[in-house]
Amino acid sequence: MNKKKQELAMHDRDTGSSEIQIALLTDKIDSLSKHIKQFKKDKHSAVGLLRAVNRRKKLLDYLKKNKIDSYKNVLSKLNLRK
Repeated sequence: MNKKKQELAMHDRDTGSSEIQIALLTDKIDSLSKHIKQFKKDKHSAVGLLRAVNRRKKLLDYLKKNKIDSYKNVLSKLNLRK
């Protein structure tokens, strides 16, 4: 994930841009998905997964509306949508 994060960063110390936040949320969503497949009754983690997915969706909508080039770049780098 660190490699993808570096590819999307605007500068060396970039930690808060939408692109970086989407990359971090994608990593979190992947790990929570694996966890929930193993522990199906863990409802607390399921709620956290839904929150992360919704937050990433809002950030992607923001990029799509304001920075279309960056939006397309994020989708291709993170392999999100077909």
